[in-house]
Amino acid sequence: MLKNKKINLNTIKKILLEKGFTIKKKKNNFFLKDLKSFYFTTLCSLFIILIFTLVPLSVGIKENIKVSKLTVNNNSNVNFQKVLDGKSIEKKSVDEGLDIENLFEDVFSIEEVPTDTVRLSAETIKQLFKDTKYSLDNVRKNQIVKPINLSLLPAEIKNIESTKKKKNLFIKIVLPLILEENNRIKIDRKKLFKILNKNMNSDLEKKWLNSKFKQYGVLNKDLSTLKVRMDIVPVSLAIAQAAKETGWGTSRFAIEGNALFGQWTWSGEGIKPAGVDSEDSKHKVMKFKVLKASVRAYQRNLNTHGSYKTFRSERAKMRDKNEELDSLLLADYLDKYAATGKEYTKILKQIINQNNLKDFDKVKLLPTSLQLKSII
Repeated sequence: MLKNKKINLNTIKKILLEKGFTIKKKKNNFFLKDLKSFYFTTLCSLFIILIFTLVPLSVGIKENIKVSKLTVNNNSNVNFQKVLDGKSIEKKSVDEGLDIENLFEDVFSIEEVPTDTVRLSAETIKQLFKDTKYSLDNVRKNQIVKPINLSLLPAEIKNIESTKKKKNLFIKIVLPLILEENNRIKIDRKKLFKILNKNMNSDLEKKWLNSKFKQYGVLNKDLSTLKVRMDIVPVSLAIAQAAKETGWGTSRFAIEGNALFGQWTWSGEGIKPAGVDSEDSKHKVMKFKVLKASVRAYQRNLNTHGSYKTFRSERAKMRDKNEELDSLLLADYLDKYAATGKEYTKILKQIINQNNLKDFDKVKLLPTSLQLKSII
């Protein structure tokens, strides 16, 4: 019926109305939608900008708080040359003063370690060295020392008639002990320099530093002083002093008290020298339970006592010039170690030269089985 009739929009609306349909005019919301979208986009953008602005600031504040807690200011690299030149740092001399409260704490800890120490006879020790192929000729040739750690000197060493055999036995006993202590100091010194080369230090590093300040009696936590004090004693010089102080291991102090270096004490346990009964001479020779403790106490003494400040200063100068530590030169600065002064240092140099002790200055100590196990 409507086939040939033209239909427009009004006609369609009329037909729909007649059929009962309701026609509502749809409002145009495109503008409102666009406006809402604009506002939403703007707010999101502002929020994102705010996040990127505030987060770095908060992180920076947090890091500053963290750094303030964990940082040790390190002026040592700047000041160390002043130390070597003998100049003062902030109106304070380097390597001055000594806090003795914890100075020998780690020495006493050696003494407290339970041991089943047995004094071996000279013949047993000789056989032990023979079985392990430990000879001074091999050491000089290979520059390697086996870790044979003896706790006590043999009482019969004083009965060995051959001076050469007596000296060789004594050197073979004390050499590993001196090398072990030097190795311990070298490890600490390497760790110290690693810390000094950092701009900030962790809590663990700070704790370690504080323990070393106490160990070396450093006042005011002065890093330059710690660098000067934390260093080795040349092997040849240590052997020479042990030989001089004990008569190559034959003295009463060495046999009865494991005192290799004749250190005095005015309090605590010690051995009173024979013939010293006057009120003016109340000193004793320090006594140790094991030889190892004596070596550590000796190193600590040279590295901290005010009498050996010049010794430490000259050693630091050699380090600064990247020179090997020369025992013959450093011996000159130990004149205060004995009452005989320069005569004492002259004897030390004679012992070093006559027994070719400088041959041992660069030898290496092989690790023990326990050390190897810990590495593996």
